[in-house]
Amino acid sequence: RLSDDEYKMLGEALRLADAKRIWPAAVAAARFLALTGWRSGEALELRWVDIDLVRRTATLPNTKTGRSVCPLSREACDMLRNRTRSSDLVFPATRGDTDVIMSGFKKMWKKIAELGKLSADVTPHTLRHSFTSLAADLGYSELTIGALVGHKGRTITSRYVHSADAVLLSAADAVAIQTAALMSGNTGAIDVIPFRRESA
Repeated sequence: RLSDDEYKMLGEALRLADAKRIWPAAVAAARFLALTGWRSGEALELRWVDIDLVRRTATLPNTKTGRSVCPLSREACDMLRNRTRSSDLVFPATRGDTDVIMSGFKKMWKKIAELGKLSADVTPHTLRHSFTSLAADLGYSELTIGALVGHKGRTITSRYVHSADAVLLSAADAVAIQTAALMSGNTGAIDVIPFRRESA
């Protein structure tokens, strides 16, 4: 998992990449992975039609565990609201056909990581492991953590298909807030904001 210093380095890498205005979709995808703990393939295949910003859920039709509905934190939703919709895909290819899934994300990730002087062994999957570790540090159960990141047998049940459980949304918020704070270099106490339903 990422150390506090590595989280800060990741935050700096993303800020530098934003400032340089390079690989905007890849930078946004990297930030989204840090805030959600998703697999990189799930993020790169994500389409706007599968996102519900009102209910703060995303439906993933083709994951390793089948169809999955994941809760989205306010941090992730705010990031999505700020994305320019230039394609059906949320994180389209930077060049060429924008309706084609980004194929060069791994290479772009390495370049982004280099901006923050992160070691080569920090991969997008490291962000997933770090997200689940942070959730565990915050006291969430394996069941809750699994539902946040779509582990097999731990996805949101059928009764939550149209609306994520408030407890899961609160957990998603808590982990994303902690992640954002660490990326900004704030390693002090984090105040978790109580759950509230938001409009699009």
